[in-house]
Amino acid sequence: MGTRPSPSDPAATLTPLDRQLRRYLDFLRLEKSLSKHSIASYSFDFAKYRSFLLTHEVSDAAAVTDAQVQQFITSLHRRGLSARSSARALSAIRGFHRFLLGEGLAKDDPTQIIDSPKRTRPLPDVLTIAEVDAILLQPDVTHRLGIRDRAILETLYATGVRVSELVNLHQGDVLFEEELVRVFGKGSKERLVPIGGSARKWIREYQKNTRVHLRKTGRSQDVLFLNTRGTKLTRMSVWKMIVTYARRAGITKEVHPHTFRHSFATHLLEGGADLRAVQEMLGHADISTTQIYTHIDREYLKEVHRTFHPRG
Repeated sequence: MGTRPSPSDPAATLTPLDRQLRRYLDFLRLEKSLSKHSIASYSFDFAKYRSFLLTHEVSDAAAVTDAQVQQFITSLHRRGLSARSSARALSAIRGFHRFLLGEGLAKDDPTQIIDSPKRTRPLPDVLTIAEVDAILLQPDVTHRLGIRDRAILETLYATGVRVSELVNLHQGDVLFEEELVRVFGKGSKERLVPIGGSARKWIREYQKNTRVHLRKTGRSQDVLFLNTRGTKLTRMSVWKMIVTYARRAGITKEVHPHTFRHSFATHLLEGGADLRAVQEMLGHADISTTQIYTHIDREYLKEVHRTFHPRG
């Protein structure tokens, strides 16, 4: 809260709000035994709250209304505070008013009907089509493992499967004639996902020229993608492989297996695919999970508008 005013200064008389805030901070320090760091954090939030209330001629916390609390939270947002910081400030204020109510120093809690600021879900990194193409070209397909890696990358981008789903694919799960892949997702829930011609081509190439050399009788259990020991790949090995190829392609953004899944969904939506169809292919139980990609799509549309519109 800063330096305490000198008692000899008549202009520095404490308001009821000042006394209430100090009483609550003493409660947190002495009875809740909060650390100095936590007390400093509370004091920082309360300093802003106090300034706001005094500016609005409120010198007693018992007189604060829910509308004023909402105005304060809105003012934090306008000043550029993140939803997380605003939510923390509201939590501090809520604790303060509940303390006053419990101590009989106020008749109601003005924060009771105030919702915490919603934290925006961070949008995942997405590759451009050119970046995907650059990564796909990195494996050396003159070598057996390069053919395998190309088939893996093609499959990830063509189907949007999770890496855990990829490493558990069996040879029989690729339905070449139907141009589909049978995927077992979370909770062993089965779904059928279309797979394009390029991915099918590289899977066949891998099966013909690489897998026959990697397989070991009785150990591969018909798993599609194998490591050099003839057993199932781990998720970490696929992650490391993708990071390596992304770096070779000169891509500086963070790239991991899920990036291919995000890119798969985003590129479909950018091309005009129906959200429900994308939900089905991704295996999302709730369409709200898929809707994050509509936000990415809108960002893409805004970028197109800025680039090509004469007054963008």
